[in-house]
Amino acid sequence: MKLPIQGKTRHIVNRTRGRRHGSITRLMSPSDLGQALKPFVFLDLFETGKVSFPDVGLHPHSGIATVTYLFEGSVRYEDSNGATGVLLEGGVEWFKAAQGAWHGGGPGDNGHTRGFQLWIALPPEQELGPVENVYLAPDAVARVGPARVLVGTHGGASSSLHVAASMNYLAVRLRAGESWRFEPPAGQTIGWVALRRGRLHAPDIVEAGELAVFERSNDAIDFNADTNAEFVIGSTAPSPYDLVLGQYSVHSSPATLQAGEQRLIEIQHRLQREGRLG
Repeated sequence: MKLPIQGKTRHIVNRTRGRRHGSITRLMSPSDLGQALKPFVFLDLFETGKVSFPDVGLHPHSGIATVTYLFEGSVRYEDSNGATGVLLEGGVEWFKAAQGAWHGGGPGDNGHTRGFQLWIALPPEQELGPVENVYLAPDAVARVGPARVLVGTHGGASSSLHVAASMNYLAVRLRAGESWRFEPPAGQTIGWVALRRGRLHAPDIVEAGELAVFERSNDAIDFNADTNAEFVIGSTAPSPYDLVLGQYSVHSSPATLQAGEQRLIEIQHRLQREGRLG
């Protein structure tokens, strides 16, 4: 049954299908929607099938954290601090590069994988802080109704990941004909949805493969699924900080960018001595 529209309707003010490179579609980056949606700065949709998932060697980042979630399949991960493992369907990997780290990954144990990787710009008090890599097994991811709470708090369920900014990031599955309402916490006026499969009314139509941005408001958003749907939704308080971009990094000032990139060079030299980089 479809939910009746209550209160004000939040309309979509921007939408994109991003840019596809092989099995990965970049839906958001700091040079486009990331400027309006910060601290959300990158969003990648990845899906294997006819196109195989690439084996991504160790590569550097600083000033950001990534949240990887799989709707299906598995992927391998590793980082320069020695963390390695396999991310399974329904699990979450939190990789906080902060002061600087290298990470990589590749195909998991089966051929078909689909999911999202979100990149978050860290606030100044964290962007040069310690590196973290946290893996949450599927049964450790908080759940309420059709939503898995990857970051933040929703419907009384809270993620165990600690993020300084006021934000929510949820993964949702709806069957055809099902409805769901998202009510953002006070102050989280930025909101967007990215649909992996299916067709939604929110109340404007959102098609598979799209990222849609809602007008800024604290009003709820009603989702009604025309077909079986899988999507992620993000909400956050607007970030007051600049996005200062390096080749592999996002920081809030030129000075912190320089410090992060210097740290990445030091790690690169260590990895080369250890024989982990060519």
